[in-house]
Amino acid sequence: MKLNRIALAVALAGLSFGAHATNGYFSHGYGMKAKGMAGAATAMTDNAFFGANNPAAAAFAGNRLDLGVDLFSPIREATRTGSAGFGPFPAINGNSESDSEYFLVPEFGYNHMYSDKLALGVTVYGNGGMNTDYDRDQMGGMANLLGGSTSLGVDLMQLIVAPTAAYKINPNHSIGISPLIGYQRFEAKGLQGFEMITSSSGNVTNNDHDDAFGYGVRVGYYGKLTPTFSIGAAYASKMNFEEFDDYKGLFAEQGDFDIPENYNIGLAWQATPSLLVAFDYQRINYSDVDSVANPSGPAAFACFMGDATQCLGTNNGSGFGWDDIDVFKLGAEYKYNAQWTFRAGYSHTDQPIPKADVEFNILAPAVIEDHITLGFTYTRPNGDEITAAYMHGFQNDVKGPSLFFGGEDKIEMYQNSLGIQYSWKM
Repeated sequence: MKLNRIALAVALAGLSFGAHATNGYFSHGYGMKAKGMAGAATAMTDNAFFGANNPAAAAFAGNRLDLGVDLFSPIREATRTGSAGFGPFPAINGNSESDSEYFLVPEFGYNHMYSDKLALGVTVYGNGGMNTDYDRDQMGGMANLLGGSTSLGVDLMQLIVAPTAAYKINPNHSIGISPLIGYQRFEAKGLQGFEMITSSSGNVTNNDHDDAFGYGVRVGYYGKLTPTFSIGAAYASKMNFEEFDDYKGLFAEQGDFDIPENYNIGLAWQATPSLLVAFDYQRINYSDVDSVANPSGPAAFACFMGDATQCLGTNNGSGFGWDDIDVFKLGAEYKYNAQWTFRAGYSHTDQPIPKADVEFNILAPAVIEDHITLGFTYTRPNGDEITAAYMHGFQNDVKGPSLFFGGEDKIEMYQNSLGIQYSWKM
């Protein structure tokens, strides 16, 4: 009962403060040990965040409870130059910075070994999200960057509860499964200009938060090939969510917004008794989700010219135009002594936003490509652990033509995060 209350408290905290992300709208890592190694965790078994990384790892994780929180700070900015307007859309030039800059992202993991072979546990985590909050007054008070009459932005929060079962098929290999139970909230504001190109007027913007539940599954494998070399692999299906009814005139497929299929493979090499090196490859298939992947320009223009089948909210309606991405993560862990372990990592991905879709992505400028991370764990005399991790996402920008207002749009972002986790050994 005590553990259930802790999990519920963490879940509610996740909903209250939201979750935000770095690789598209996925986090760069799950669990502070993984975050200190740039997210390289598929072949690691030293934490209880297997529900987000690799369910099979639970069979080797032992009895433990991990409770952490990350202070995440994304700095986002959008600029338009050379605007001359188009049709009913006015010329809007200027620069605006998103006001919301700090978010708390909690996470929770628990594992219990029911036998030498069977482990049962649960991971509660924020998958990711998108958040922007541009003040209209930064544009001189006439309109925001997308022609709306109020402040501009979106707020997407995604929480996943992943109960997990893992089984050792022999002393060195295991398989695992995590049913994924999802909850997400979304709000958009300042998109009054989009009412011209929607299939459902009144369901585009400024409708406060709407929520939706969804489901999926993650399966995994872990293997110790030699005493010093381990591998892991995990696959997560697309998480199918209920539609956001209050925003069925914004997202394609009448308000549908699913979490895409993704998979990861990883290697871990104990190079010396003190030094471990880990590498992960992750694939996120944003093309699975029409509201994310549909290109923004052609459909919006076709709707503006009178083709109702291309308007926002229809199956073919504009999305954010995101491409699938590949993420490469390299991490190192150095055990200095029995008390102190230090970590570092680097990850790289191609950001998902094409130049032709920059204007819509003012709402979600997910342009980060490179991260560096640092971290440490201090092991207390009783075996409990205190772990901290720092991440810096390097500034990046993307420029592209403004479809409605003319000129050129530029979106840019950099990020920092600092997290702490306490782990109980049981």
